[in-house]
Amino acid sequence: MKAAFITRTGPPEVIEVGSLPDPVPGPREALVRVRACAVNPIDTYVRAGAVAFPLPFPFIVGCDLAGEVVAVGSDVQSFRPGMRVWGSNQGLLGRQGTFAELAAIDERWLYPTPDSVSDRDAAAAALVSITAHLGLVSHAKLEAGEMLFVNGASGGVGSAVVQVARALGARAIGTAGTEEKRARVRSLGADEVFDYRADDLVEAARAAAPNGIDVYWETQREPMFDRAVGLLADGGRIVLMAGRDVRTPFPVGPFYVKGCRMVGFAMFKADWRLQAAAALDINRWMAAGRLRVPIARVLPLDQTSLAHALQEASTVARTGVLDGKLVIEP
Repeated sequence: MKAAFITRTGPPEVIEVGSLPDPVPGPREALVRVRACAVNPIDTYVRAGAVAFPLPFPFIVGCDLAGEVVAVGSDVQSFRPGMRVWGSNQGLLGRQGTFAELAAIDERWLYPTPDSVSDRDAAAAALVSITAHLGLVSHAKLEAGEMLFVNGASGGVGSAVVQVARALGARAIGTAGTEEKRARVRSLGADEVFDYRADDLVEAARAAAPNGIDVYWETQREPMFDRAVGLLADGGRIVLMAGRDVRTPFPVGPFYVKGCRMVGFAMFKADWRLQAAAALDINRWMAAGRLRVPIARVLPLDQTSLAHALQEASTVARTGVLDGKLVIEP
């Protein structure tokens, strides 16, 4: 099979595209013909060696996939050949990735794709939508009628967070860097979207949420805790999912006086049962047209190195070159 893989960690240029042996599914695995997969920031960290995961070289990159089951192991119960599936959490913790024509995946990490949802859309939504669900439902306990603030609402995770919040009956406001991006986030259901560089951002957010923010979701690598805590209502929650190397001052007094809480989490560490529960909601929302993660570009497998370079430039160098997800179609 054709695959995008590395034999050592390093910059995007270490990614090779070539032939590898077809994977053989184990007893609990389904062999999936990959029709689409998506690039995530964590993919670039793994490829660069910035995250200390065991990497079985040659190591196939990528977390997400969508495609069709072509064979199943002897103990697989949920899937059969011909079924369309999507999934995530591959290419992590020693598991091989998904940027290949075929992938052998433990059935616990696969979910049926709704008939009305394309493989491209399912792959784009995979990791970011599960992340949004885990953060809002499992950790922040967002309730209908509450107000969410998303700092970085136009990115892959941010756009999923806005839509999941709306599906849960909450309201959402947030930030984005250009008027085009702000308009798109509003089209996803946000009540207000502000320029994150605006001098009057805090005042504008307070005007939009006079009773305070119930959940403040931080997608950026350098959290502004003074602003976040200042905007929170009593009992507000902060969700962190980025900034592994950052050491930022924190307003302890206002935080505890308001009775606030903060949680940080990494999606790939969540138990498969939690992720499967998230997938049930995600499937229902995708099928109803209430959740669709924007796609910036669709590239062939042999441009995986370029895709990693673009993702790295957008998230690490903060160039903002991406306005949605990068999808690879093997």
